[in-house]
Amino acid sequence: QVQLAESGGGLVPDGDSLTLTCTASGNPFRPAAMAWFRQAPGKGREFVAAFGWVAGSTYYEDFAKGRFTISGDNAKNILTLQMKSLKPDDTAVYFCAARLQIGLLTAAGEYEHWGQGTQVTVFS
Repeated sequence: QVQLAESGGGLVPDGDSLTLTCTASGNPFRPAAMAWFRQAPGKGREFVAAFGWVAGSTYYEDFAKGRFTISGDNAKNILTLQMKSLKPDDTAVYFCAARLQIGLLTAAGEYEHWGQGTQVTVFS
């Protein structure tokens, strides 16, 4: 059974930083790519960034470029999202997702496995 568990969310002021962590487990569990999505109240699930385990490649949504950094620790099956210069518009539940096929895709439907999410709230 594949399981993804996010942590690291919280309540922070405008301009602050947070680091989200997604711990992946399962036997066997060898995702080709993982990603972070977010969902704000009343809105759909939005792609944030993706990470490819084979080559360490990354892909970011425009709003995340320059502020967010996605990375992975293959030995520990941990995916990390470092966020800086946070804004109130970044307030959302952040989800970790994984897919077994290669591809840094941005559509939520392309990912087979999901975590429960972690809340990030940025106040001004």
